[in-house]
Amino acid sequence: MRAVDVAGADIDAPWLLDGESRLLVNGVDVAPFVDAALDRRFPGRGARRAPDPAGLRQAWAAVERTWAATLARAAAMPPGTVDARVDGEWSLAETLRHLVMATDTWLRGAVLRVPQPYSPVGLPNAEYATDGYDLAVFSESHPAWDRVLEVRADRVAAVRTFLADATPELLEEERANPWAPGHPESVRSCLHTVLEEEWEHHRFAVRDLDALAAGRA
Repeated sequence: MRAVDVAGADIDAPWLLDGESRLLVNGVDVAPFVDAALDRRFPGRGARRAPDPAGLRQAWAAVERTWAATLARAAAMPPGTVDARVDGEWSLAETLRHLVMATDTWLRGAVLRVPQPYSPVGLPNAEYATDGYDLAVFSESHPAWDRVLEVRADRVAAVRTFLADATPELLEEERANPWAPGHPESVRSCLHTVLEEEWEHHRFAVRDLDALAAGRA
């Protein structure tokens, strides 16, 4: 776009900061500034690509603290908040269910090689149906909130337990990419994906809780 008026534009692109994308404004790549601003807004986010076990443990502790505060905020809001959708996006309950699925994919499936890693509470994206996934395993279409919290807490603890004993050598080990088995990933990169999922979806969740609190939904 050239010589256009973009006043009031709202760009929400989770792939803006994937290391390859650029967003040029008057010749300046603003993606690094956006990344830095998000790190300031969400303390601990900047550690999501930590290279070593100690850094990853700290990164996961930050995720746990952040989500605990957000869930406490949601609990104090009006009944039904966790199931409310904003602009057709996932509700908070659906977001947590998706994070269950993401942890099952990248930790239980890819890293730990659990033969059937998925909880029926998990929520995949619709396009996963075309990736050879048996979506029948995700059989709980509307699980109760307490059930979602129970499974989510189990998956959060699973990451914490894994990182407690992780070594530099383990992080270097290769695993099959769950979406492209012919392309190996390191255990480290699988954990980075889990952390990326956590922070991106937390950002979405906070955005939507803000909208609900302001009565904009």
